[in-house]
Amino acid sequence: MPADRLLNTVLQRYRDIHDAATTDQIIGTTTHLLSRLSNPLNLGVLTSQLLTAPAIWHRQEGPRTALRVIGIYSAAASRVRDSNSDGARRKTPGSIESGGLRCDEWARAVVKGADDRSRRWQHLLVLTGVLLGMEGDGRRSLSWSLRGNLEQAVVTATNFALDQTVQDGLPASASIMTALNFAFPILSDANKARINHSVLLPIAVWALTGEEGFGDGRFLIGVGNDTVESSSHVLRWPANSSSFHTIQGLEKQPLMANLGPLSKLAAFAVQHARDSAAVLHAQETLLVFTSRVFNEWHKIALSGVDADFESKQLAPETLRTTWPLLWQVFRKLMFGCVAILQAIVSRSLLDPNMLAHNVGPSLAAKSLHILRNLCFISSRSGNNTFQVYTFSYLTSLDVLSRDALASESFLRDLRMANVGSFPPSCLQRTLDIFHLNVAEHLPLALSTDACEALIIEPAIAHLSHDGPMSLSTVELFESAHSAILSVLASPQHSPLTIRFTPFYIVKLFQSFPHHISPRQFRVAFKTIMEIVSPPFPIAAMRPDMSETLLEMLRSNIPTASTIPLDTNRDPVNPEQTSEQGDVVLSEQSALVMTLVDSLPFLPLSLVEEWLGITAQMLNDIVDHRLRAPVKNRFLDILVNGELDVERSIIGVAWWGTKGGKEMVLLGKQPGEAPLMSGAIGDADSYTSRL
Repeated sequence: MPADRLLNTVLQRYRDIHDAATTDQIIGTTTHLLSRLSNPLNLGVLTSQLLTAPAIWHRQEGPRTALRVIGIYSAAASRVRDSNSDGARRKTPGSIESGGLRCDEWARAVVKGADDRSRRWQHLLVLTGVLLGMEGDGRRSLSWSLRGNLEQAVVTATNFALDQTVQDGLPASASIMTALNFAFPILSDANKARINHSVLLPIAVWALTGEEGFGDGRFLIGVGNDTVESSSHVLRWPANSSSFHTIQGLEKQPLMANLGPLSKLAAFAVQHARDSAAVLHAQETLLVFTSRVFNEWHKIALSGVDADFESKQLAPETLRTTWPLLWQVFRKLMFGCVAILQAIVSRSLLDPNMLAHNVGPSLAAKSLHILRNLCFISSRSGNNTFQVYTFSYLTSLDVLSRDALASESFLRDLRMANVGSFPPSCLQRTLDIFHLNVAEHLPLALSTDACEALIIEPAIAHLSHDGPMSLSTVELFESAHSAILSVLASPQHSPLTIRFTPFYIVKLFQSFPHHISPRQFRVAFKTIMEIVSPPFPIAAMRPDMSETLLEMLRSNIPTASTIPLDTNRDPVNPEQTSEQGDVVLSEQSALVMTLVDSLPFLPLSLVEEWLGITAQMLNDIVDHRLRAPVKNRFLDILVNGELDVERSIIGVAWWGTKGGKEMVLLGKQPGEAPLMSGAIGDADSYTSRL
């Protein structure tokens, strides 16, 4: 059919509403015509009619319709560009498939069709499609002047469309975000900055959290309703349930399929919004959204599934099909929120309106509340190790710790409801871990009474658990010990340290090795030894405490188990694992290694004596495989600089002239004289034959 006749047919079909198949056919024909028409006026008419055609816009599908329109012009522009390239290679301009129109001529003709009869956000779709088809993926098909004009047109259409979002409604807002998702990477930095980001930011956050994004977490309501628990307490969420189909549809939504670019766009808007209030509102929106997601997750039975026991708590179909998809959605949700949060935290360090004393700590607290709401996601599979999350978390902690009142208020908000008992729920344990990890950074900002009430007391509740162990419970124990040690190591809390240290040491020995790993036990005991040694003030108040602690450690070594411990449950990070290597320890050898770790903190008068005692304890480890790591650690601490000058002098004398070398390397006891092979022994060792 000739192009002019086909154009009339399509224009007639634009006026009516058709079924989905016919609509797709009309869209395909429109793309074909845009790449074949040779008259610029016809291209303008076709564009103008398309932007008002009931056949295209009657469904009001928001991003899906926007994506179709962008696709029409992007595909047509690509065909025109390719036909120009083929014609250039053949050097026969008259044979160009698009009727002889060059790329610049075609683009100008199409853009003229975006007239006053259609809305600005519709113009943005056309401009984005043309720019994407001609200049996307590093292609250069337009002249520099037209490229610049087209980019400016995109920015102008965006700003006008943003000003009219109230009149145009939510579908228009979703269409704007869909278009910018594609156009933004192509725009120059100068044109990106010209967009009204103060107005764009709330729409970008809505696109992530609202009905075109994660729907305020409402998909979890259906998940909870469709989850069934069997008589054996196995949870089943079937793949044929409506909630699972909802999540599958969520994954296919245009904005969700391009969540990465959407998050980057929102983060850019945070950094370049002129109005600080828009940034604060965006953070408040994230806080409300993540709170809703957490509350909905807390209500359903699946939230109690421990990562270590998934195979026992979930039905095979759920474990294989529905469960992985749910966590894929969760990870996308967390990454999107944290990307925006990182931009907010970054801006708060530079914006005077956000850095003010009455705003900064509150903003940091809200950021931490957002991360707490997401901690059930970030605590799994190392989701909290990526740089954007770490920056947001540590920077917020740093800002919060500068304000004592804000720090105390935040910890009171986080304090566990049941202080006197161990949390049975996996989700509650995750919240407790987050609480204790935050508390570990705040003792210097708190009073002694606040530290005892908000850190020590909640942490003690986790040191007497006798139930089954998993990675989450081990991590919880370690977090509790770390939080307590952070308080005890603060010099201004010395009275609390003196009063609480004996009790804590008893708890520490009770926890090892069933509740905490050898690594954590060594760190904890070494920290306590450092706390009770100079220059900490407690060393002057209780000079006998360091030797008392060593005697407690020494008394536990003879009765300790010699069976190698399982180190696989130690949730240590990969960097530490690679440094430690495959070190095998028993309870006994771990205690001796702890004794070795304590040597740099002994009073000078005790160094030589305890060097000998440590060497003797080392030789009491019968298994060579268990003794070797301890021996290597002993030798390392003598030469690696951990001992200060005075203690090093004592160590050198003990090693060279007082039998230390023979005790460590040869296993000889103090005072045992060296003998030549075949020599006569001590006279007291045999009786006279006379």
